[in-house]
Amino acid sequence: MKHKKTGRKLSRVRKQRRALLKTLLGSLIMNGKIVTTEAKAKEINPRLDKIISRVKKMQSGKIDKVATIRILKNRIPYEAVKKIMEDYSENFKARNSGYARIVKLKNRESDKAKMAMIEIINR
Repeated sequence: MKHKKTGRKLSRVRKQRRALLKTLLGSLIMNGKIVTTEAKAKEINPRLDKIISRVKKMQSGKIDKVATIRILKNRIPYEAVKKIMEDYSENFKARNSGYARIVKLKNRESDKAKMAMIEIINR
């Protein structure tokens, strides 16, 4: 039974999956949008929401700055931490959630995998 088991395995062991999601989130933050498989896009969407919400809370003074930066460095690359603190937090002051949009694309030709583009809105 799969009670209270969330997330996709993405055909990887835990360390590989964490590294993959970390680099995907970093690429998404740095570039604004990426093209990936639909499952990976759906997996990083809530993670991005949680990261941006944490940065917003930090900048409003509700949570500690040092602790937040340490948590962010653990979840995304350092360059992406700098960019999200400088650029994205100001753009999302009026928005409570839904910071990214997933657009489904054609299937990949080689293996017919479902593809999607995930992009940060209001960038």
